[in-house]
Amino acid sequence: MPFGTLYLLPVPIGETELSRVLPAFNIELVQSLSFFIAEDAKNARRFLKQCNYPDISKANINELNQHTKSGDVSSLLNPLLQGQSVGLLSDAGCPGIADPGAEIVKQAHQKNIKVVPLTGPSSIVLSIMASGFNGQNFAFVGYLPIEKPQRIKRIKELELHALKNNQAQFFIETPYRNTSLFEELLSQLNPKTSLFLGVNLSTESEKVIAKSVAEWKHGTKPELQKIPVVFGIYT
Repeated sequence: MPFGTLYLLPVPIGETELSRVLPAFNIELVQSLSFFIAEDAKNARRFLKQCNYPDISKANINELNQHTKSGDVSSLLNPLLQGQSVGLLSDAGCPGIADPGAEIVKQAHQKNIKVVPLTGPSSIVLSIMASGFNGQNFAFVGYLPIEKPQRIKRIKELELHALKNNQAQFFIETPYRNTSLFEELLSQLNPKTSLFLGVNLSTESEKVIAKSVAEWKHGTKPELQKIPVVFGIYT
């Protein structure tokens, strides 16, 4: 029996019409699948509802997140090994990018299961596009440390790396800590360093702003608390 295909299905980043961020092909494919792997089953069902899934009660949704035991990940491949195609969903954006789905993709490759990434929104890619920073040399470094001393040290390291290697640095934070991170960036970075904010990307209220730290300090501070933001620095 041939294996099924693992489809990597992007999910909207914020509250927006599906037609704005996803091709019709994606939605039709979602409607045709019976098996899904998702970071959160509740969020997955909400997405299926947006896609006008024919009968959500019949959708088989298995979770893959920080609570999944390493020994249980391989069992998520069972439908694929039995010839059923599976859709991999993130909570928002693209599976496998700042997302635990990368592990199941890795194991699918090891089993020679076909992996198909689909077009859709990624806040990280959108930020790199919109920043005006070096699109030939960049890094996404995930979350910065929570503790202030370690965080300040990491900010300094990223700025130095950007300077020495001409490499733009992008990172994210838990939304309720956005404001404190922004203030620390302004206090720790060189005034000439460029600081980018990608706020509520792909939604009606999105903002993409790149200014020097000095300009940020003398201008109006944006509202960042409890909304999705991608930060970037470049020298």
